[in-house]
Amino acid sequence: MNQSLIEQIGIDYPIIQGAMSWVATPSLAAAVSNAGGLGMLGSGHEPSEVIRKAIKETKEMTDKPFGVNVLLLSPYVDDVVDVVCEENIKVVTTGAGTPGKYMKRFKEAGVTVIPVVASVALARRMEKEGADAIICEGMEAGGHIGKLTTMTLVPQVVDAVDIPVIAAGGIADGRGMAAAMFLGAAAVQLGTRFVVAHESIAHDTFKQRIIKARDIDTVVTGQITGHPVRVLRNKLTREYLKVEKEMSSDENPDFSRLEVLAKGALRKAVVEGDKDGGSFMSGQIAGLVKKEQSCHDIIQELMSEYDELVRHPRLF
Repeated sequence: MNQSLIEQIGIDYPIIQGAMSWVATPSLAAAVSNAGGLGMLGSGHEPSEVIRKAIKETKEMTDKPFGVNVLLLSPYVDDVVDVVCEENIKVVTTGAGTPGKYMKRFKEAGVTVIPVVASVALARRMEKEGADAIICEGMEAGGHIGKLTTMTLVPQVVDAVDIPVIAAGGIADGRGMAAAMFLGAAAVQLGTRFVVAHESIAHDTFKQRIIKARDIDTVVTGQITGHPVRVLRNKLTREYLKVEKEMSSDENPDFSRLEVLAKGALRKAVVEGDKDGGSFMSGQIAGLVKKEQSCHDIIQELMSEYDELVRHPRLF
């Protein structure tokens, strides 16, 4: 366990909550931070004033460190970066691009910058650009994914960079956490497990879909677009995959067909609980998540399982 990273961030446990769109709200982020982990706010494509409001709400619920995920493709990214620095946020994770353009600004504000990567090459690039740590997310994760598994990606990135590596994708209990640590990770990031937390605003239909999921209940959509997304199977995924198959033989595929299907689908899942038309982003580890708990109980259970395995490893 990399104590230096934990001390730098100012948390008790090496557990980070994934910044899931629509789910990573002040209530969840504050609860995770209060429980000793690092809570994260998702910024998505929201304008800066919405992010500032979320930050202030989170500060009212916790005096512990929490972070903000900055989506670098957002049309408001410049303003969001300003807000993060002005509000004295000490940890930022980044996705959908490179944070190099903003690195000087972050450093001057004392922000710990942790990009999410899905390859060794990108990890090396982020280190050169000044990243303080790296989140390596395997394709087992829910939402947007890469091509490598957590088991193969993490040790290769650990060997390739000299900054701390945080493992993500397919981790939901102390066993997964211990495995990641033995691969060289300094901490872990969990998403799916926290979707079902008491403090998560995710619709009960979403939570129950995860709790009742089997190991084979996720599917990857969007392969044809070059932006694959892992979600739980439903009517929407069947329709989406059918259109993808039809488009695969087209010389000039009409991607608007897919855009129409996907429009607002994540909100439909998280907020409305639309079992047929919602995009229920979830990792493959959903089959291991069997109950709704508080963030405190989730983290304590993870650490108890992890500590037991470290003290008494099952070698045979």
